[in-house]
Amino acid sequence: MSAPEVLIFGAGAVGAFYGSRLAHAGAPVSAVCRSNYAAVKASGFSIASPQFGEYSWTPTRVFPSAAEAVAAGVRWSFIVVTTKALPDVSDDSALLDGLVGPGTAIVLVQNGLGVEEPYRQRFPHAAILSAVTVVSASQPSPGRIDHNRWTRINIGPFLPDVSDGEETHAATAQAREFARLLVAGGVKDASAYSHRKLQQVRWHKIAINASFNPSSVLSNGTSNRAMAEDPELAEHVRGVMDEVLTTAPKVLGAPFPAEFASADSILASTRRNVSGSRPSMWGDWEAGRPMEIEVIIGNPIRLARAKGLEMPRMQTLYALIKMAQANRDALRKSQSRL
Repeated sequence: MSAPEVLIFGAGAVGAFYGSRLAHAGAPVSAVCRSNYAAVKASGFSIASPQFGEYSWTPTRVFPSAAEAVAAGVRWSFIVVTTKALPDVSDDSALLDGLVGPGTAIVLVQNGLGVEEPYRQRFPHAAILSAVTVVSASQPSPGRIDHNRWTRINIGPFLPDVSDGEETHAATAQAREFARLLVAGGVKDASAYSHRKLQQVRWHKIAINASFNPSSVLSNGTSNRAMAEDPELAEHVRGVMDEVLTTAPKVLGAPFPAEFASADSILASTRRNVSGSRPSMWGDWEAGRPMEIEVIIGNPIRLARAKGLEMPRMQTLYALIKMAQANRDALRKSQSRL
């Protein structure tokens, strides 16, 4: 059998890191780049990792756009989407038109809830694989990737309408194959999960992202560790996490696995984080970029409401952060006219 052709769509820090490990496993891995295209086309990626050391990776092909990737005529086994999910800005599933063929699996390595649905609607015959990662990586300059810590990634088939036969479904086999490739590339904590467990992982990560991310922005850039150490902010963050962690099982119809961390455990771990890093939403706010408000906060609220459940703490954060973004953008627009 020939090695599976992999396309990293949006090869920033996370996409480049995982792409390099898939390539290490022997897969031909290509990349659609955006702002870093010129640097990657000329010199590939330079990656520094505490686990894997300093190494370089040159993608099999480097494309400046989806259209160029379509023109290449490659039959992709996996298209790995690592762009930010911003459904209020654009439907990025449209960018994959012409790339998804028979047997292609779309792997969504994105934050939030509900990210799979646009791809399922547009590509009803393709396998949609949902993935959650806690990898910490950054791109301080185009083509330079700093992998800081963690490699864990969980992958599962997105099969919301399948009640029986998930074990024998083609998407389940593709999720396992993708996890196998990552493990072969050195990512030892890559795991294939069922549809339900992967969605549980997504909700559990929402508890973290939806509490820390908007709270950092609304408190003018407080780091995760500082929030966990401040008595009032810690109480607020714990309250949001507990709200999500108690609501999610009612939405999903099953309790969280026993090994999933509690709010108190997450706070304790955050206090031990010596880096004191700020969440990604703060970086987007500071740079004037759109924030992942809908998939991290809005969609969980809507999914809960569809089951007759309310999350008042989440709704408060949603209303405040959404208006803060609207006011910021309106101010910048008015200033640009001066």
